[in-house]
Amino acid sequence: MDPLPTQPGVPFQEAARLSLEDVQLRRNMGKATTTIRRKREKVVGEMPDWEQLREAGRAIKERTLRHLDKYLLQLEESVTRAGGVVHWARDAAEANAIIGGLVAKHDAREVVKIKSLTTDEIGLNEALEAAGVEATETDLAELIIQLAGERSSHILVPAIHKNRSEIRALFRSKLDGTEHLTDEPKDLAAAARAHLRRKFLRAKVAVSGVNFGVAETGTICIVESEGNGRMCLTLPKVLISVMGIEKTIPTWRDLEVFLQLLPRSSTAERMNPYTSFWTGVSPGDGPEEFHLVLLDNGRTKVLADPAGRQTLYCIRCSACLNICPVYERTGGHAYSSVYPGPIGAILTPQLVGVENAASLPYASSLCGACYEVCPVKINIPEVLVHLRGEVVRHKQDSRFLPSGEDIAMKSLARVFARPGSFERAQRLGRFGQRFVLKGGVITSLPGQLGGWTAVRDIFPVAGQTFREWWRARKKPEAKVPTTADGAKGGQS
Repeated sequence: MDPLPTQPGVPFQEAARLSLEDVQLRRNMGKATTTIRRKREKVVGEMPDWEQLREAGRAIKERTLRHLDKYLLQLEESVTRAGGVVHWARDAAEANAIIGGLVAKHDAREVVKIKSLTTDEIGLNEALEAAGVEATETDLAELIIQLAGERSSHILVPAIHKNRSEIRALFRSKLDGTEHLTDEPKDLAAAARAHLRRKFLRAKVAVSGVNFGVAETGTICIVESEGNGRMCLTLPKVLISVMGIEKTIPTWRDLEVFLQLLPRSSTAERMNPYTSFWTGVSPGDGPEEFHLVLLDNGRTKVLADPAGRQTLYCIRCSACLNICPVYERTGGHAYSSVYPGPIGAILTPQLVGVENAASLPYASSLCGACYEVCPVKINIPEVLVHLRGEVVRHKQDSRFLPSGEDIAMKSLARVFARPGSFERAQRLGRFGQRFVLKGGVITSLPGQLGGWTAVRDIFPVAGQTFREWWRARKKPEAKVPTTADGAKGGQS
């Protein structure tokens, strides 16, 4: 499997330190995430059955993944019956080859894109550029970061790290006819609209992502806020949709749940401004060709892991990003991943392998806020702890000789496994702690153990453990009189 094109090259901890030095970034992130959080809390509070909706969404995802093979085949059959063509891609290279071949077949030199997080994952823009094809992002925020030559820092608001002044300066330098552009939102939107309208009318091929693919009917669904998706999905003659296999849902009725969960969790709206559905092709209406690329790219490996499987429940709402105290202070670029924030910290290591993203499972305080707001109840802290174990096991397996920490941990495991050894260790600890005990707590430990006390105090071993207390108070057993033949006597 090809790794994600944004495979982490800098550990999160180092990148995060650089981000924390950027005062403007922290100010932009704090303002944006606080605003989104407040709005979300308000609209979620309007739903008396919100918890039941969350449970329903989780249950649908769980059932779908349990029978994913069946639903994927049903989806292929439904799309084909409606006049579409289904392609299966095992990894990024296969997906890019399929899409590149379709673009070349229609002799297209330009492509417009919408909702393209999955295409970012496979590096489609770079692959098309290498083939001489210009790919244009049509979502305003995606367009901003494309013009800036940057990566997305948020799943839903990719340019969340930029303010209006920065965007105005960018447009002035990159777009024609913007010499007198102001930083008013309506002026910035108008400049982008004028630029994109020419692209919409010229492009022969559009590439879209997918929010949901309905196995029952073969219907593809996209939700968006700007109307650019509607333009991409209807104007070009050829539409290619790239869909991670986990986006499958069994029935049309299931949309009833997710179309309530998604907008409230993502943009804090009761309903998305634009929700588009298409099923195959219809002569004289919309694209003349429709292709659906079903992408694996490591997802079956995630599916095979009982502890990590719930990561595939994600509906890309980004609620976990907006609530995360770590993400709010570092921004998305520190994760060096297409998927930033808490969901990226568990999804990326599973897609590319923990050996390629070993720092991401530690990019969290494990406070559990992400779990509380997740609309499909992904227990992100649980998966983070699971992946941290995987990282440690990988390091142990890749070393020729065990480290001092490995030897210490294995020794401790043997001590904890035997009650007698554990009690002897407690007595030794009680004796040794007298040299480091200050004011009833241990504030500093020597050597590598000092890492534990760098940010916390440690309570000492108690003067009397529970076992010792229990033994001291246990009454001696009363002697039972015996008969002459040795049998125990008693009352008749």
